Amino acid sequence: MSNTLALILAGGLGQRMRILCSSRPKPILPFACRFSIIDFTLSNCLHSGINNIGVLVDHQHRIVTDYLAEWHRINYNGTDINILEPKFGSYEGTADAVYQNINMLKAYSPETTLVLAGDHVYRMDYRNLLEFHKQVCADVTIGVVSVRMKQSHRFGIVEVDKKERITSFVEKPQKARSNLASMGIYLFNTQFLIDCLIQDNKETNSSHDFGRTIIPDILNRNRMFAYRFNDYWQDIGTIEAYYGANMQFIRMLPSISLNGHWPILTTGYHVVPPKLINLSNVKNNLLGAGCSIDGEVENSVLLPGVTVYKNATVRNSIVMSNTVIGSHSTVDHTILDEGVNLGRFCYVGFSDGPSEEHKGITVLGQGVSMPDYSAVQCSSRIAANRTDVMSLINSISSMRDYSQSK
Repeated sequence: MSNTLALILAGGLGQRMRILCSSRPKPILPFACRFSIIDFTLSNCLHSGINNIGVLVDHQHRIVTDYLAEWHRINYNGTDINILEPKFGSYEGTADAVYQNINMLKAYSPETTLVLAGDHVYRMDYRNLLEFHKQVCADVTIGVVSVRMKQSHRFGIVEVDKKERITSFVEKPQKARSNLASMGIYLFNTQFLIDCLIQDNKETNSSHDFGRTIIPDILNRNRMFAYRFNDYWQDIGTIEAYYGANMQFIRMLPSISLNGHWPILTTGYHVVPPKLINLSNVKNNLLGAGCSIDGEVENSVLLPGVTVYKNATVRNSIVMSNTVIGSHSTVDHTILDEGVNLGRFCYVGFSDGPSEEHKGITVLGQGVSMPDYSAVQCSSRIAANRTDVMSLINSISSMRDYSQSK
């Protein structure tokens, strides 16, 4: 795909991820033990033979820039990765982000331009998308995937005719008429994209967003088609989606193998194996390098450097790097960010949801410390720091009595 330019949008605030993205941009969020989320889109580009990539950064751009420099150094195969920061303050929307870098489109002058998101988890050969785009003589082709109807309000929803031409596009409808969701993948004929961006920039009332303005505006006047993707895809847009996708990877979905002929490339190639004191207590997990586990860990993702002390229990959770879980503590349905320190006999993440699927997720932010005999047991509660933790402590004295009776 030497005549295709890829632009990866990686500058959003990640507001729905709340404290998980307060100190890091969403594309760099750790995923499935040893990856960052943006690794998936970058790997798709390299394996698809795309030689020119632009990454549009904004929020906490220095962190993204440093990560991309390291990623490029480790995985270099002749592909150019250009870091594109806002030229005027901040990007106002996805379309404005591309418009502010319109000179790159003109300079490279590719036949087609692929606009991608940096916060989706999937494996796709973009060459198949390009072939479809050319076969139907499209001006723009949108990658789409089937979702559950109850999730349709989270996405741009399309309707198509028998030839896959898009007849309707509604961004995040309250009541959808279709379950075909936009993947945030747009393949444009480059000159057509340039014309659209210039026209949109003239509109003072525009939100300068592809899903909200660009796509609806050109819907009935141009050749716009849907390319159906029938493999695994996940938009990491919320804490619930992030948690759920990590749990799916524990089950080793065959359609999204992390290795094989289409490996997900990253920077975190660690060689120090985890230290497991009792193998029988460690079941069905993804474990990072250098973990030390003397307790029970099941159905969980542990990033490098996690310590789980004797008689501690971790279930159905994501535990990020350099976190310590003290003896006799229990963690369940929880995300612990980097550097969290749990004392002895702590209880985090119990939920009173009606079923496994509806259990709430408890999140503790970076560097949170919990004293011995304390508990955070409220569904979907978030603690960003020690003060927040202390406000969530439930009946410390009764917890002390309970633990001693055990």
